[in-house]
Amino acid sequence: MGVASSFMSTETQNRRLDMELEQTFPASDPIPWIHELRVHEMSVTTQDKLYLDDFVVGQRFTSGTVVVNADEVKSFAARFDPQPFHLDEAAAKRSVFGGLIASGWHTAAMAMRLLVDSDLRIAGGLIGLGGEMSWPRATKPGDVLHVESEVLEVTPSRSKPDRGIVKMRNTTLNQHGEAVQVAVVNMLVPRKPA
Repeated sequence: MGVASSFMSTETQNRRLDMELEQTFPASDPIPWIHELRVHEMSVTTQDKLYLDDFVVGQRFTSGTVVVNADEVKSFAARFDPQPFHLDEAAAKRSVFGGLIASGWHTAAMAMRLLVDSDLRIAGGLIGLGGEMSWPRATKPGDVLHVESEVLEVTPSRSKPDRGIVKMRNTTLNQHGEAVQVAVVNMLVPRKPA
């Protein structure tokens, strides 16, 4: 949701979220919430998962960590974001960044992996419905990243009683506590089966 959304009434926001939900997952195409996942060779069933009713505004989650590796920065950039400041130390030194940095998309991918491996285990998976992302500081080789998540809103769907939307702020921090990525996202979350 953009800046203009802060001026929308709650009812208007709920209608918009319901429309987005319907467009993404039409009623004629139900989501199979109950399934078994393989996570690190360990069977995890939906009994270990979080449902819409488990979330409250202000609730927080913290991930594990990942160390940013220069070779991985270059490898990711070579495939997906081939710019000199992601690929070559000499060129990166001459850039506005003054050294090699990870692509913002690489930071996003590392943050996603941290979230998937964290205690934020939503039944049905981490399904994003859109949001906003920013990179206030560059991610550099040697950085140790973790993600801190906070629940901002919990909105049951009015048209689909088996699901709702949880709005979260996921802040990826380096070892100095500096934000390298901030993502505010709407996530599709099922309600507990009756």
